[in-house]
Amino acid sequence: MATSLSPSTILSSTAAAKSAQAPLTVATKTHISAHPNKHPFPGSAAGLAATAIAAAAVLATAPPSLAESPPPATYHVYYGTAASAANYGGYGGNASKKDTAEYVYDVPDGWKERLVSKVEKGTNGTDSEFYNPKKRTEKEYLTFLAGFRQLAPKDVVLNNLALSDVELQDLIASADNISSEEKKNEKGQLYYVYEIDGVGAHSLISVTCANNKLYAHFVNAPAPEWNRDQGTLRHIHESFETVGSY
Repeated sequence: MATSLSPSTILSSTAAAKSAQAPLTVATKTHISAHPNKHPFPGSAAGLAATAIAAAAVLATAPPSLAESPPPATYHVYYGTAASAANYGGYGGNASKKDTAEYVYDVPDGWKERLVSKVEKGTNGTDSEFYNPKKRTEKEYLTFLAGFRQLAPKDVVLNNLALSDVELQDLIASADNISSEEKKNEKGQLYYVYEIDGVGAHSLISVTCANNKLYAHFVNAPAPEWNRDQGTLRHIHESFETVGSY
C-alpha cells in the first residue's frame, strides 16, 4: 500500500533537515575564518574572531610600559653638626663636617639642600633640610633642642615638637591615624618613631636624645609622592642616627 504524505508533514521534514545541518554550516565558517589567506568581512562573526586573534598577538609583543615604577634610588650620607645659631656659618655642603658630625642620615641623589637661616635655626632649631626638586614639599629635615638628657613620654614629645612646627600641627590635626613606638639600637639608645597618616600628606618622625640634646628627624611627603616613593622615604627615615656616645 502506498503511503500518502500531507503537505504539512513534508514541510516539517524539510525544516528539520535544514535545522540539523545548521551546526555543520557554522563550524565550517569558523574553521575557514582562521585560515591565514582569507580576509573575512569585518562585521561577521569570523571577522570578530580574526580581530581578537590579532589583538592578542599585539598585546603579547607590546613593549614594556614607560609608566612602570621608577628605578631604585641611590643615596649619599649627610653629616650634621647641630651647631648653635651663634656658630652657624650659613654655608651649604658637608665636605668639612664629617669629623665634627653629631648625626647622619641618607639623602637621595638628586635632592637639593635648602640653606637654613640663623633666624630659623634660632627659633625652631632647624639644622638641615633637603627636598625633591620635582616636588619641594617632599623633603627631610632635622631639628634639635639643647638641654635634654632623656626623652619625655611619647605623646608629650610629639606635642612639643608641634609647638614650633606649623606644618606638623596641621598634619596632626587632620590625621587619619597616628602611630608611635619605641626602638633601641645596638648601643641601647632609645628612639621614638612616629608615623602620621594625614588626609593629603604622610610623615615619618624619629626622635632621640644624645649629647645633652634632643634630635628630631622628619620625612614628609604629599600623598601622591608618598604612594610613589614610599620605599625611598622609609629608607631615609630609618637611616637617621646620632654619632658617638649618647
